[in-house]
Amino acid sequence: MKYVGMQTQIWRNNSRSVILLILFPVVLYCLVFLFFILLKMYQPDAYFDPVTEFLNTVPWITAGVLLWFLIAYASHTSMINKATGSRPLERTENKRVYNLVENLAMTAGMKMPKINIIEDDSLNAFASGINNNTYTVSLSRGIIDKLNDTELEGVIAHELTHIRNRDVRLLVVSIIFVGIFAFVTQAMLRSIRFSGRGGKKGNGAIIIIIVLAAFGWLLSTIFRFALSRKREYMADAGAVEITKNPEGLASALRKISEDSRIEAVQRSDVAQMFIDNPGEKKKYDFFSSMFSTHPPIEKRIGILEGM
Repeated sequence: MKYVGMQTQIWRNNSRSVILLILFPVVLYCLVFLFFILLKMYQPDAYFDPVTEFLNTVPWITAGVLLWFLIAYASHTSMINKATGSRPLERTENKRVYNLVENLAMTAGMKMPKINIIEDDSLNAFASGINNNTYTVSLSRGIIDKLNDTELEGVIAHELTHIRNRDVRLLVVSIIFVGIFAFVTQAMLRSIRFSGRGGKKGNGAIIIIIVLAAFGWLLSTIFRFALSRKREYMADAGAVEITKNPEGLASALRKISEDSRIEAVQRSDVAQMFIDNPGEKKKYDFFSSMFSTHPPIEKRIGILEGM
């Protein structure tokens, strides 16, 4: 399979990703409005207008969402480092890795990112950051020690493509939006508690909240996973564009698939950032593929070997 019109594919993929991200707040406000509609249906004698209640709630939800977003956006680097156990890799520690990253960044025409290392013998890597000051490529000790230069170049080029295509920024934003659904659910629960709508009717409202929250989480999760799956293929293709060597990345993915489990990674939202999700089962069927953050690694290898 050959990738023709790379820039066109990147533009299309980015456009679809923007659409997915726009859907997050749209779904959020729709669920809040639906909550008040259902609450009125469940409590027909209650003296409140669903539209008025919704409009009165919008500023508070918007303020809370923006605050949540800004805090998460500003602290994502420290959060990711803590969740993955990664730390900065100094040039004096491993000149080989620095030379590979530097040469590939120059080939790709981009600023060299920071380099982190994860002290784990398993093989995995990921890119993170939201701008040139925070873009980082993180490599496990195992992937550095067990891959040859050609294979490691393929992995690094894959992560550089994620940075170049702004995948990492969009992924961070999508992770934040998923967390916002949990925040809004808590806000609605508190509104029931302090509005005087307690008792059995209050319990009914809580059930409505739980159902809506589950529905919103399901939609947001599907959106986020779909965004990630599309971009893995593009990052593989971008790596080949940079290295001119699809066999190198294919060989690296084959080795990574045998042992990609990073012990420090326990959070599913962070795990999906890796070149191979360390927390994901490798059995793929129609249902599980909907919730998979990455396409089957065997399929990725097959595409690369056919290039």
